[in-house]
Amino acid sequence: MPFIAPPFCQRLGTPFAIDHGQSLNGQDLLSPAAIADPPRFDRGRAVALHREPAKGLVSRLKYGERLDLARPMARLMAGAGRDLLAGADMLVPVPMHRFRLWQRRYNQAALLAGALAAESGIPAAYDVLLRIRATRPQVGLNRADRRQNLRGAFAIRPGGAAEIAGRHVVVIDDVRTTASTANACAHILRKAGAARIDILTFTLVAEGEE
Repeated sequence: MPFIAPPFCQRLGTPFAIDHGQSLNGQDLLSPAAIADPPRFDRGRAVALHREPAKGLVSRLKYGERLDLARPMARLMAGAGRDLLAGADMLVPVPMHRFRLWQRRYNQAALLAGALAAESGIPAAYDVLLRIRATRPQVGLNRADRRQNLRGAFAIRPGGAAEIAGRHVVVIDDVRTTASTANACAHILRKAGAARIDILTFTLVAEGEE
């Protein structure tokens, strides 16, 4: 299993090839990518790189109807995201458009959020963030196309801003690729008044492996 362990970028959670120490002159170490293009979320963490066998677990949960994998995957996510979950107020799964949900019958991000809620005791808010526009699959799209594809795709449920304002929100998903989805969700949550937004996924696609 290609587990992600320190040292890693404190913003993106991407591992460093060599150990620079976790801080420099009292400042968190950031990757060049985090400095050049800062994410809209505060911190991101993942259990493992999106390589086998972690990649296979994501695929079986997402496409193979292996719903039983959500609990052990969430247990690993709880460990990898320990610093994010400390003090978090709610878990928000990345939503799926209703047509896609009807086709697949379940949202893997919601399954992970539910299992993680049971593991951590942090409540999951399943419907506060909505996917209001059907988008084409992100697979095969470059970074710019992914951002364009997600423009206007998410919204806060009417009345949901009151639940989010001033809260520490942890967004849950199965995999983070270019962070386009994470950034789009974070943007909407920030507009609704969230005080802190972190992203926790099972896998993370390394730069250059998109």
